[in-house]
Amino acid sequence: MSTNEIRALITLIDDPDEGIYTEVRNRIVSLGDEVVPVLERAWEYDDLGDLFRNRIEDILHTIHLGGVTDRLKAWKEGGCEDLLEGALIISRYRYPDMDEMKVKARLASVRQDIWLELNDHLTAFEKVRVFNHIFFQVHGFKGNKRNYHAPQNSYINEVLDSRKGNPLSLAIIYQVLAEDLGLPMRGVNLPNHFVLAYLDEESIGGADAGQEGEEVVLFYVNAFSQGDILGRNEINEFLSKLNIDPRPSFFVPCSNLEIIRRQLNNLANSYQKMGDSERAEDLERLRDLLGKEEEA
Repeated sequence: MSTNEIRALITLIDDPDEGIYTEVRNRIVSLGDEVVPVLERAWEYDDLGDLFRNRIEDILHTIHLGGVTDRLKAWKEGGCEDLLEGALIISRYRYPDMDEMKVKARLASVRQDIWLELNDHLTAFEKVRVFNHIFFQVHGFKGNKRNYHAPQNSYINEVLDSRKGNPLSLAIIYQVLAEDLGLPMRGVNLPNHFVLAYLDEESIGGADAGQEGEEVVLFYVNAFSQGDILGRNEINEFLSKLNIDPRPSFFVPCSNLEIIRRQLNNLANSYQKMGDSERAEDLERLRDLLGKEEEA
């Protein structure tokens, strides 16, 4: 469809007949990303009233959400192997113009600083201490305790900008860096919290990760508390304070799908607390695309 044809279609957006508008809207949405620049220019330059602009905003949001939905579906169908890709898709929901290469460059900078200090002669504890020093002291990452439930704590690009996040977002960045450095660390899905497990490399086999008995956890790392190292007893004490009985899933790695699903759930809850029900509903629908929460 030519640009002139798209422009002609856009002029019908404010038609008072709902039937005509619905038909026009569906036609424009079906064009996908190719129509976005034309819509944005029309919104910016055409003085056609609030109805026209509001409808353009609705159409743009629908097209954008459709793109995020398609990408998330493809990530799931592809096996959810790339955790960073999943996190970037979620950031795309709120930041459609995000420069993903810029995000990856920032991660690469942190990774390089950690890599320079690591060597094969270090023990697992020593490697984590090096990682923690560079990540928390040199680069200044920390838990955002003052504004814990703010949505920006869940978007990886925002966390990289502010160096502040919630337990899950900090753990996602930590895990992405650790995997890239060859450190056997994966997320553990605790109630009301999220930590990382450092696995015994000799216990990692070809079976699916996250099932009891397949992998041996040497210790846990709390990315929200400056990388504190925890043992199984500390996890039990944490659960006891919440009056929650221990389950096998609370001590072993979870899948990337579970991590991104929890990220979406966190964001939906954050927007609900803010009274933004529209965004909360969007994120709940994206979350539901990943299936139901896995039982312990």
